[in-house]
Amino acid sequence: MPFQEIYQQFINGMKNTGWLEYLAVFAGIASVWFSRIENILVYPVGLINTIIYIWLSIKGDLYGEATVNFYYTVMSIVGWYMWLRKDEKKEIVLHVTYSGKKMWLYQLLFFLFFYVSIFFALTYLKKTFAQGAIPWADAFASATAFTGMWLMTKKKVESWYWWIATNIASVPLYFVKHFVFTSVYYLILLVMAVFGLIAWRKRATRQILAS
Repeated sequence: MPFQEIYQQFINGMKNTGWLEYLAVFAGIASVWFSRIENILVYPVGLINTIIYIWLSIKGDLYGEATVNFYYTVMSIVGWYMWLRKDEKKEIVLHVTYSGKKMWLYQLLFFLFFYVSIFFALTYLKKTFAQGAIPWADAFASATAFTGMWLMTKKKVESWYWWIATNIASVPLYFVKHFVFTSVYYLILLVMAVFGLIAWRKRATRQILAS
């Protein structure tokens, strides 16, 4: 696609962006900021983002992303509970840590299961009523996001690697679906995810040294 055409699509897309999409984007950015600094507000603020994007994704034939945002909504409630858990000394139980070999295997299998499941489901839907679906790209963005969210509820450093992959895939995916502001949003999240990874690696290292 020529640069002029991309630029024009960007301008037109920004003009056609609705207030719901703006609200979802700003809530999403705030949520990622709170997750980077390990603040519990990541979950209540994130719920605003995910609920809106369920609607926007269905509207744009992004059924994999709609499923992801429904999953985000459920896991945000789970994560909210897990991050607040305290032991008998009233101290927070969950800390930022690295994944061991077994956890790495689990997350790879987790990703593969959802990628294959979503890909075949979207391939079928594309033949019936979701002609606008892009199975391989939507499945990849969805499966990496599923994995990242699951690991974030456990405060695993590696969640950020999966978020980075999700954001890279989502930038062009939403752009071609004419959700231009959302595409820019994922570009911002990509940068924030890199900083989130750096911050959590430092926390996990301090946790190792303190133990």
